[in-house]
Amino acid sequence: MIAPPIRMITGPRRAGKTSLCRDIAEAARQAGWDIAGLLSPAQIEQGVKTGILAEDLRMGESRRLASAERRSPEDVLLGNWYFDQQTLTWGNCVLADSSPCDLLIVDELGPLELRRRQGWLTALEVLHRGGYRVALVVIRPELQIAACNLFDVPAIIEVDRTQTIDAQARACWHEIQSNR
Repeated sequence: MIAPPIRMITGPRRAGKTSLCRDIAEAARQAGWDIAGLLSPAQIEQGVKTGILAEDLRMGESRRLASAERRSPEDVLLGNWYFDQQTLTWGNCVLADSSPCDLLIVDELGPLELRRRQGWLTALEVLHRGGYRVALVVIRPELQIAACNLFDVPAIIEVDRTQTIDAQARACWHEIQSNR
């Protein structure tokens, strides 16, 4: 079985990649699609990013994925962030149970997965296996080549800061519906 192609969403930090994924997921949900996967919205306190959440798109549950401070000896340090090992395990279970679905979203596959081979490794298996109509995967610009070496990525969607996220989401959703 050949997995459906993956659409990569990329762009600089704070460009709106997660917001774009959320808006596309909502459009798909309104169209009656089954949405699965994970979003990783930032936790902002008093204008400062203090953490990252992991949100199960199918069930709506959220957990703390990463924080600026170590909270457990098992936390995985990457850059300035301590990733919660229990949330990584939970996220892998969410991803393992994500297919079949219509729209699979993985926000994001980053250096933890693509360089260190840690984190949401189940996402790699699920993306190769298929069981979804369309997959959107958030990848940082500096990791695009690594991702393209792993997956068939015929469409790269770069978040454009000159357009609203809403307009970009409508355009992406239209493209997904017409080219699935």
